[in-house]
Amino acid sequence: MNAPLAPALALFSHLPPAERFHVHARAFSAPLEAVAARVPPGGAVADVGCGHGLLTALLALGDSRRMVHGVDPDPRKVEWARKGPGLLPHVKVEEGGVDSLAQRLPGHFDAVAVCDVLYLLPVERWADFLRAARRLLRPGGRLLLKEAEGDGSWKHRKCLAQEWVMVTLLGRTKAGGDLVLQSRETVLGVLRDTGFLPRETVALGAGYSTPHILYVADSAP
Repeated sequence: MNAPLAPALALFSHLPPAERFHVHARAFSAPLEAVAARVPPGGAVADVGCGHGLLTALLALGDSRRMVHGVDPDPRKVEWARKGPGLLPHVKVEEGGVDSLAQRLPGHFDAVAVCDVLYLLPVERWADFLRAARRLLRPGGRLLLKEAEGDGSWKHRKCLAQEWVMVTLLGRTKAGGDLVLQSRETVLGVLRDTGFLPRETVALGAGYSTPHILYVADSAP
């Protein structure tokens, strides 16, 4: 079951205008509904890099049997997420990252969702990040990794320009790398090298000005 976008956005209706605008912009610029639709039903799901918590909201409203755990390193965004989807009884939101969560809850999750996080990190840190994500999963658990594809298109160049504004000019997003988009072959290679079995690669850029791509992979037994 997939939650409609409107009820998820309603959870943020009390936020200040600037934060509410950010959530709405995220809703209509990224295919988060398509990501949520591919998360297995029920179980425990981690939303790593949850930001304000829009995907967390979609996951929680889409299936009341799910326990959704959002984590983000930005304390400001975590506070807004706590005041939105964090008020739902089957949602927990906390400040932190994939490593801290994996230390406390190894093998706890049936699925892990990571949306638009890797490109903010130095490429040399991708493998460690994905290994930590795998530690979160039970054997055979599902990873849903949504990134922008480095395909050299105008959407690729527009995405980098947009993120430069958000990260460098406005400081709305934290980054620790050079904002480099990678090809799907590169991402699939890193997934395999870190113990994942890719199941599906879904291009989700149609209708968007960003070359969205979703990698669905299982944790190797």
